[in-house]
Amino acid sequence: MKLDILAVGSHPDDVELSCAGTIAKEVDRGKKVGILDLTRGELGTRGTAEIRDKEATAAAEILGVKMRHNLEFSDGFFENNTAHQLEIIKVLRKYRPEIVLCNAVEDRHIDHGKGAKLVSDACFLSGLRKIETILDGNKQAAWRPKHVYHYIQWKNLKPDFVVDISGYMDKKLESVMAYRSQFYSEKNNEPNTPISSSNFLDSITYRAQDMGRLISTDHAEGFTAERHVAVDSIFDLI
Repeated sequence: MKLDILAVGSHPDDVELSCAGTIAKEVDRGKKVGILDLTRGELGTRGTAEIRDKEATAAAEILGVKMRHNLEFSDGFFENNTAHQLEIIKVLRKYRPEIVLCNAVEDRHIDHGKGAKLVSDACFLSGLRKIETILDGNKQAAWRPKHVYHYIQWKNLKPDFVVDISGYMDKKLESVMAYRSQFYSEKNNEPNTPISSSNFLDSITYRAQDMGRLISTDHAEGFTAERHVAVDSIFDLI
């Protein structure tokens, strides 16, 4: 199965929090989208890895993605090295995405910046024919995604472009709230974390509203690019 978009997150819920609106919109347009989680989020203060597994599955069903896979790298301790790069390359060559969405290049959580560089490097290396990978007993052909974009997470980074997600905010929030163990609820008595407050939950909406305000729409999600964003015509810009 070839994907149009592969969204990658260092932890389950990274993708939902940052680009679920974009994913939902493209799925509605008939694009094939998949999600790759690098870790199971086992170091998270709330919940367990097993709970996060179930929540991730539920979120994927809500968004309507074609596949979701977890590489089970070590939460907090994975590295940008050959072994980790090769595991991501195998996924890239299997699903051959045109676009890869991945973590913010700079963020509060150390895994986000690490994950961003790891995935970006793997996307480049995946296109080199002399790097050999074997999956299910078969040699894989080289594949390099056409574009690698980084979604914006905790920090208010300046986007290189924004995607109008008006009409998809409810779907985004539904996918986020699939992670009931992680976010604010009066019934949850686990320790507080930076993302478990009611303020953080509210911020998902008001940050999307603010990004939308900047482009005169209701809601939007921002991305940074590793190279200049090109358009065929100036009229392609909304």
